Amino acid sequence: MNKAIISTDQAPAAIGTYNQAVKVGTAVYLSGQIPLVPETMEMVSDDFKEQAQQVFKNLTAVCEAAGGKLQDMVKVNIFLTDLSNFATVNEIMSQHFKTPYPARAAIGVKELPKGSQIEIDGIMELPSTN
Repeated sequence: MNKAIISTDQAPAAIGTYNQAVKVGTAVYLSGQIPLVPETMEMVSDDFKEQAQQVFKNLTAVCEAAGGKLQDMVKVNIFLTDLSNFATVNEIMSQHFKTPYPARAAIGVKELPKGSQIEIDGIMELPSTN
């Protein structure tokens, strides 16, 4: 198995023992992104919508660093500290994805790193170069 580590300064640096993403073949496994601004490593805002937009911005940067785009994601896991924000996530997700949408799970959790209200990870399949 040949693993390639994906890293970009356009997304927050890893704050633990992990990489932003790992590519194996044409699959890219993206670590969870929280709403940190890459330049400051601070939370973008306390506002949920702004946090969700920043998470998608961070995911987009990692996807691009891996040679793909956000639309290439085939599975996303969305972790929320308040499931009442689910409708807002749908609204924001529709701004970033077009059909066909990725498979998805939305999970309510007690807390997330750095007090974030949302975290998203997932899997991207890079388009074939054949």
